Amino acid sequence: MSTNCLPAHWQGRIDQEQPAEQTTRLHQCIRHEPAPGWQLLGFACDVGVARNQGRSGAAAGPQAIRHAAASLAWPAGLCLTDHGDLPVEGDGLEAAQQAFGRRVAQALDYGPVLALGGGHETAWASGQGLLQWLKNHPGLRLGILNFDAHLDLRQPQGGQGSSGTPFYQLLQACQRQNQPVQYACLGLNRWANTALLHQRARDRGVWMVEDRHIREGRLNALRQRLRRWLATVDVLHLSIDLDVLPTWEAPGVSAPAAHGVPLALLEPLVQLAAASGKLKLADLAELNPQLDIDHRTARAAARLLAVLVQAQEGLLK
Repeated sequence: MSTNCLPAHWQGRIDQEQPAEQTTRLHQCIRHEPAPGWQLLGFACDVGVARNQGRSGAAAGPQAIRHAAASLAWPAGLCLTDHGDLPVEGDGLEAAQQAFGRRVAQALDYGPVLALGGGHETAWASGQGLLQWLKNHPGLRLGILNFDAHLDLRQPQGGQGSSGTPFYQLLQACQRQNQPVQYACLGLNRWANTALLHQRARDRGVWMVEDRHIREGRLNALRQRLRRWLATVDVLHLSIDLDVLPTWEAPGVSAPAAHGVPLALLEPLVQLAAASGKLKLADLAELNPQLDIDHRTARAAARLLAVLVQAQEGLLK
């Protein structure tokens, strides 16, 4: 498909220099028909953010991430299939999450899935699809690695989930499905998570690392610990809530972080996880373009997209 026929968010710079295969950009490598390789799906939703008393606007996040990523320099031959966005009508979050999960399960037959949020309720939507896929691959141990300022282990109220409940819902679903699972949350803000949430995490054996403990002097030790954790799982669900980044790098989120984990420290951890060979599903969530400044958050999301895809493909050293 020619660039002129692509949606506006998949248009970008075209370099005329030769050889052409060395001037490729991501928008030139996007497919719209199912094919083996990475699959992109957007969950254009912020109902869960509103339910969690956050600031709405993340429904526009998937398109903003595409727009920011379109002109990234990209390896020739590494194509991504974009399945478009699933919008959420009204307050119909639960039905939309189930529908998105079905789309993810179908896309997983072609390759790993990158889910673009949306609020972090995206993780429960995409995670349902991975759990469906795992039903046909029994015996595999699931690892959920969440880079986030929040544990997101709140209990749904009145049967309604939110952007604060996805990993509680996923762990409950794993228990019902007898699916072995381990959950880790790296970058959490101690003061943004209640004592009840910390206790719930400890009761479930969650590996937790606070944002203040992720710093340059401890990075090598943390990478070693992450390698050991990854060795205990077979399939990885990697979820990145952009509010794990400090507010000066990610102002465009519902809950900007006063401390956070700088991109320079987050990126090598994401790269290590993606390069494990176990990554099956990744989420990029919580971008709110209405709150962004100079597209900082969108650009950070685009860079993380490139890092996790190319690391998983063995293209980053």
